[in-house]
Amino acid sequence: MRTLVLKSEKNRIFYLPVIILSAIPLVLFGLALNVPAQSAAVPVTDFLNSIGVCTHIGQGVDNASQSAAAMAYAGIRNLRDDGRSGHIQDWITVYNQSGVRTALLTDQNIASTINMAKQLRTAGALLAVEGPNEPNNWPVTYQGQTSSGTTSLPIAKFQRDLYAAVKAESALNGIPVFHSSEAGGSEPDNCGLQFLTIPAGAGALMPDGTVYADYANTHNYVCGTQGSGIVDNQAWNAADPVLNGPWDGLYVEYGHTWWGSGFNGYTNQQLLTLPRVTTETGWTTSGTGKNISEDQQGRLFLNLYLSQFKRNWKYTFIYMLRDDPNQGYWGLFHTDYTPKLSGTYLHNFTAILADTGAISLPGHLVYSIPGQPATVHDLLLQKKNGTFELVVWNEKATGSNAVSVNMGIVFAEVRVYDPVLGITPVQTLANVNSVSITVSDHPLIIEIPNQTGTVFLPRSGNLPKGPRFGGVFIDTFTKGIYIRYGVPASQEMSLCIYDVRGRQVEMLVNGRQDAGYHTVFFPGRGNTSRIANGVYYCQMQTAGLSSVQKVQIVR
Repeated sequence: MRTLVLKSEKNRIFYLPVIILSAIPLVLFGLALNVPAQSAAVPVTDFLNSIGVCTHIGQGVDNASQSAAAMAYAGIRNLRDDGRSGHIQDWITVYNQSGVRTALLTDQNIASTINMAKQLRTAGALLAVEGPNEPNNWPVTYQGQTSSGTTSLPIAKFQRDLYAAVKAESALNGIPVFHSSEAGGSEPDNCGLQFLTIPAGAGALMPDGTVYADYANTHNYVCGTQGSGIVDNQAWNAADPVLNGPWDGLYVEYGHTWWGSGFNGYTNQQLLTLPRVTTETGWTTSGTGKNISEDQQGRLFLNLYLSQFKRNWKYTFIYMLRDDPNQGYWGLFHTDYTPKLSGTYLHNFTAILADTGAISLPGHLVYSIPGQPATVHDLLLQKKNGTFELVVWNEKATGSNAVSVNMGIVFAEVRVYDPVLGITPVQTLANVNSVSITVSDHPLIIEIPNQTGTVFLPRSGNLPKGPRFGGVFIDTFTKGIYIRYGVPASQEMSLCIYDVRGRQVEMLVNGRQDAGYHTVFFPGRGNTSRIANGVYYCQMQTAGLSSVQKVQIVR
């Protein structure tokens, strides 16, 4: 246990024990607060940057300009394609028209792969370099030897040398290398392809310390249960890094490989944090096999991108951008580049979340979903302007669940979006600390607009006789500060935090306040960084009064 020391302006000392719990009841000068657990937000751009799709520009099937327009419409940030030197300018065209970068599959020639990568990097269009695609289906020939059902050594040697060549090229500094897809799970002999770097004592045919890639690479197709149709937690389970299920996931590629009796790779604990990408996944809407409707595909794909990101997949590439009569109706777009419902739903989703730029220090939001069903998941995102986007989605195969999102404190405005219905709010709520929603098989977005850091709690007690401070409370989870104040009548006022040098740290309130007591939350950071220990001053300024509250913070 640690102790926080708070000193008021009269230097009366209050000792507050700090106990680490998921949620505790708080009492603030007679006002009881039941605060749910707090969660750190993730920059919304991190999620948007994870969204990718496979194209066949490199095969001469997809048109560069039409593909660029389709991806820009859907909000797709990355493409993955076959490395063909004759299509470098096409990928640069895509980048110039849409900002979409390319994950470049090797053409199984290291020199030409490096040359293509350098050209794309110079144009700003390169995302990553990827090893051989599914060598269990398309054998690799390297140094006079071809991979087969008895050996993966040519794959291992090629992947090792490709990685070394990328890292040796200064023009490709910082460019990640994706592992060869399916190579680990399908190796008939233990070449160590189930590792990014072969650890000591692995007993592999390749030497300990051999480095293959920066990211594990799987084709954990979400349609793994295709024969049974969509089941509960379809996308969530496909993204599970330790599940040995029908999705050809991380476990059977990098935990214990699936070919024959298999070889051991990473432990389950190591798999949870293993850097990883999915370079193919999807589900068809027509053709052979167990297909799903366009509407089902659209809803599932939203869940898919969310579940993958929530479960720590850096990039997810859906196969593929558009339908192809020869290769299947996997697409988010029809053969003529018009959007299927999956393309429309993704457009709506990314339009609602649209943001640019990075957040240097994402905030926290205190919320909970009591009795959260096993199929209901959530992801807290934050835009650069401070707006929170709390995404709640359900992966229930049939039916729906009514849930409440409790935020513990009251927000002046909350908006709810349904990307299946469009890009405008389906609900706009005022002065609420709980939002009730019904979720079925796709996400809803609960948006809490930036309110200059101000969050008002319900007014309580009698009206104050004049503008006054009512006390200070430190949130032991976020290290933020709750400051209670009251005004006797509706009036214009400001509330600012200053350091001991008189520098403004944050403007918390600036505008008309209703009569009564309010509580404002200062999230424990200023414009750029977390506040340090020390003395701070909170100044309340009205038309006829200036009052200062001194607070000393010792963690």
